[in-house]
Amino acid sequence: MRALAERWRSGRRRVRIIQGIGASVKFSKLTPHCGVEISGLDLASPLDDGTIRELENALAANGVLFFRDQTMTPDQQKALGRCFGELHLHPAYPDILDGHPEIMVIRADANSKHVAGEDWHSDVSCDEEPPLGTILHMHTVPPVGGDTLFASMYAAYAALSKPIRDMIDGMTAVHDGENFYRGRYGQGGDKAAVYPRAEHPVVITHPVSGRRALYVNRFFTTRIVQLSRRESDGLLGLLFSHIETPEFQCRFRWRTGSVAFWDNRCVQHHAMWDYFPERRYGLRVTIKGQKPVFRPDVRAATAG
Repeated sequence: MRALAERWRSGRRRVRIIQGIGASVKFSKLTPHCGVEISGLDLASPLDDGTIRELENALAANGVLFFRDQTMTPDQQKALGRCFGELHLHPAYPDILDGHPEIMVIRADANSKHVAGEDWHSDVSCDEEPPLGTILHMHTVPPVGGDTLFASMYAAYAALSKPIRDMIDGMTAVHDGENFYRGRYGQGGDKAAVYPRAEHPVVITHPVSGRRALYVNRFFTTRIVQLSRRESDGLLGLLFSHIETPEFQCRFRWRTGSVAFWDNRCVQHHAMWDYFPERRYGLRVTIKGQKPVFRPDVRAATAG
């Protein structure tokens, strides 16, 4: 699979027609580092093994896949997610679709105090085995606004100076759900609630592409274990700001029926809440992943 991912990464054409999954399926890159829009594929229909492999490798290479004009039932969306792994159950989010514990309802309107994903993060990185990926299907969008930004953590790592890369390779950081979830969903009075906490590498090796990616985020990362508190705060502040560099990003404008499938191992995302009091509504499934690892034996690629 790594060879296929490398082929994707080395491709320079903006539009690619992938052989073996139908001549009408086209992959169009959005930016050099992040994002591919795929047309000609019906996500409600069963996917064959070859198509799944191509999507897995396009995802690992580009971080996020976009699809337009999709119609899926909740069961079809869960079936799509299961093509890539077992589905994940969120440890804290309260708005779950009736009869579908694997599906989160992503909604905002005039009554909202928060929206899901309103700062840069990787989904549920506080889990011991954080999610591999997330599939969001948008049903209602505001007349204007509500875009989602995605940033490549491959590009973020590669753009660091070599002394900084050498320093953070092999370091680990604490990701704490308590830091973000406590009180956010009206659960502050529930003293019995326990949220996940895990220690992960600051730089991880992607299991498909073999590339190195930054793996710290504002939502969950609270401390770099090998540093003093003061040193950790300083370095995390630098990395958090660095991650937001516009050149690492793509920006997706949602339409009704749009789908985004992002790889939590190599991108972070930020949902813009610039449409209050308009309504935005979608359904999300998340796919289980493995514990992140840093592999010093795998050669680091520092080209974007």
